[in-house]
Amino acid sequence: MLISTLFSDPTIFLVIILSLVYALTIHEFSHALVATYLGDNTAKFSGRLNLNPLSHMEFFGTLMLLFAGFGWGKPVPVNPYNLKWRRWGMAMVSLAGPASNFISLAIFAGIVNVLSNFVPAGSLVFDFLFYLIFINFILGIFNLIPIPPLDGSKVLFAILPSHMDDFKRKFSVNGPWVLLGLIFLDRFTGLNIFGNIFGFFINLIYLLF
Repeated sequence: MLISTLFSDPTIFLVIILSLVYALTIHEFSHALVATYLGDNTAKFSGRLNLNPLSHMEFFGTLMLLFAGFGWGKPVPVNPYNLKWRRWGMAMVSLAGPASNFISLAIFAGIVNVLSNFVPAGSLVFDFLFYLIFINFILGIFNLIPIPPLDGSKVLFAILPSHMDDFKRKFSVNGPWVLLGLIFLDRFTGLNIFGNIFGFFINLIYLLF
């Protein structure tokens, strides 16, 4: 549990919390920004088009993050009927969140590369940058999983043909339970479902770079 780190290493706990707040804030803000750009002002009028973390943190999701090791931010309200290219517009809004995490990851990795020339290894600065990179990577990849309510499901729904609309509706309703079940299986049975997913992308990055 993340909360246990508060007592074992308060400094690292603060570093992790700040990294999580950044990653969740930039993720949700990017959803709002792209939705507004594509013609839907719902997020803007709901006070979500800003970088204030308090606008994007969800109380119960934050508690779950502290005590269960997983959680979520406050979903950004989007009216797909207001978006340009309604079908693909929702996919673009959804992809904006993970994209912001990957862009952040690349920026922080670049900063590490520069600082490594004159900042001692093992310093708190590198700890902070490591968690910023790690958490943005995890949040970005996790949200691309095509199970509702994750962002990847909106991309999946845009790709699927219209004759599968009934499946989309049913999956939208039942998807959160499927996801919750997978999380509990992963956590309490040792199946390491998500670890394997993250590991696949880590290995892919090593192969590419």
